[in-house]
Amino acid sequence: MAAQSQSPKAKAKPDKAARKEAKRLKRAESKQRRRQIFQAFNMQRKQDKALIPIMVGALLLCTALAFGIGLIFNMQWMLLPLGVALGVLAAIFLFGRRMQRSVYGQADGQPGAAGWALDNMRGQWRVTQGVAGTTQLDAVHRVIGRPGVVLIAEGAPHRTKGLLAQEKKRTARLIGNIPIYDVQVGNDEGQVPLRKLQAHLTKLPRNITAKQMDIVESRLTALGARTAALPKGPLPPGAKMRSVQRSVRRR
Repeated sequence: MAAQSQSPKAKAKPDKAARKEAKRLKRAESKQRRRQIFQAFNMQRKQDKALIPIMVGALLLCTALAFGIGLIFNMQWMLLPLGVALGVLAAIFLFGRRMQRSVYGQADGQPGAAGWALDNMRGQWRVTQGVAGTTQLDAVHRVIGRPGVVLIAEGAPHRTKGLLAQEKKRTARLIGNIPIYDVQVGNDEGQVPLRKLQAHLTKLPRNITAKQMDIVESRLTALGARTAALPKGPLPPGAKMRSVQRSVRRR
């Protein structure tokens, strides 16, 4: 005898349990995210004494502007909630920008900082860290995107200049007429500051399609890397550079 089909009630129970579990996980993730934001805010508040006055100022300014515009049209009480909402959004935006500036300021000049910034890029960017480098922890990173291929160097310019030229020559042999850009990360003339690196890449013209990106990536994968990868993320100022350099040489 064929097994009896499950009743609608029996089928509904697992679905209800799954939805309940999904809601529980979503609430837990939301709670964790709020906790992380609060912790980040506390850390930034302690380092940046102007943060709270700026955020409060943005809130009050947006509220006052909305109320003032409302007075002109005799709609001040209708526009007041909108002004408060816009003020909250402005305060959150300013908090995010100041925190980002602080993080990049601490990472600036540290080995591995450019690779860390590239790994945090949004969008269809294919990042390969450390395609060339030296034992002094200078490095060239390769990024494939809609502009083509971008080679980003971090470290002493007199050492990375040769690395960039060699890597550009090797890359050009495999990708033909695909554009190749080179970028030196730094704060001197002709260099791109770390905090502006992501914006610099996104402003480059779109020269190739997503399909061409796949082709370029498959060709360049064969090149491999000629140096050990840098530590993930920027090294703190107190890190023992000699120990890291010995590890790189052994690899």
